[in-house]
Amino acid sequence: MLSIFYIIGGLILLVAGGEFLVKSSVALSLKLKLSRIVIGMTVVSFATSLPELLVSLMAGLKGHPDIALSNVIGSNIANIALVLGLTALLMPITVKKFTYKFNWPAMILLSILLIWFLHTGHTLSRIEGFGLFAFLIIFTSYIIRKSYLSGDVANDSFDEELNKANPVKVLIWLVIGGITLWGGSELLVNGSVEIARMLGVSERVIGISLIALGTSVPELAASMISAYRKEKDLSLGNLIGSNIFNIGSVLGITAMIKPISGFEDKVLNTDIVWMFLISLLVLPLALLPPRHVINWWKASIFVLLYLTFIYISFFG
Repeated sequence: MLSIFYIIGGLILLVAGGEFLVKSSVALSLKLKLSRIVIGMTVVSFATSLPELLVSLMAGLKGHPDIALSNVIGSNIANIALVLGLTALLMPITVKKFTYKFNWPAMILLSILLIWFLHTGHTLSRIEGFGLFAFLIIFTSYIIRKSYLSGDVANDSFDEELNKANPVKVLIWLVIGGITLWGGSELLVNGSVEIARMLGVSERVIGISLIALGTSVPELAASMISAYRKEKDLSLGNLIGSNIFNIGSVLGITAMIKPISGFEDKVLNTDIVWMFLISLLVLPLALLPPRHVINWWKASIFVLLYLTFIYISFFG
């Protein structure tokens, strides 16, 4: 029973920590005059990916490679199929030209790179982790530079508190967010391992479902709030950016610190295939009528795919 309280407490701390980090990150980026799309694609995406980073890093260091890897794969699936689906059910999301011209191809290329690395030697080595991280740095530098050259800067439509936040308050938010995320990841990993043993299921199944869903809560919260405020660029940019950061930073940094190996074959044969196909589906659906819009029926497809994936993971 104690493991259940660990999981609940870990999820609460992850949500709270993610909220503080999003606020502090956006406040910092506003002072740097970054554009809204850059804030969504980089700053918010990195902040909402920190739960995945700490959970995967903690799992890798404790010798649970299935959790370290399936957490990211499951989170990427949840970000598109569940979070994007639920967000678009709340309000149709416009797919901007920048998204399908730059962001979506980067997500697909990085996914292909990950698949290739994992299939060569059934491991993610330090060198391969560095390659994923280097891709992320190059891509992030490119879109920030493009934003500055185009003169696209953030406006004052963000929360007034974030626009006027002083550096001391921002630093306090960062410290609180970091501490709560660390504590949440520790509790979530320990509780999830115990739950897997109690239920007699693999750590991979727990990682791909329960842990991945838990670490995707910040993305869900950020996207739902963005859609409610009609900040549609931030909503979609955050999700695609988060998937890019999950692979580039979470798996990249984790592998550079401790190579990921010894995971189940189903991670490669099933889970990562679902991740790639769902990521690939974003553009074709966006181009179907109504063009460049993810509306309710397209969102319903994503949500149904997610429910199907979870069912297959447990019972397939």
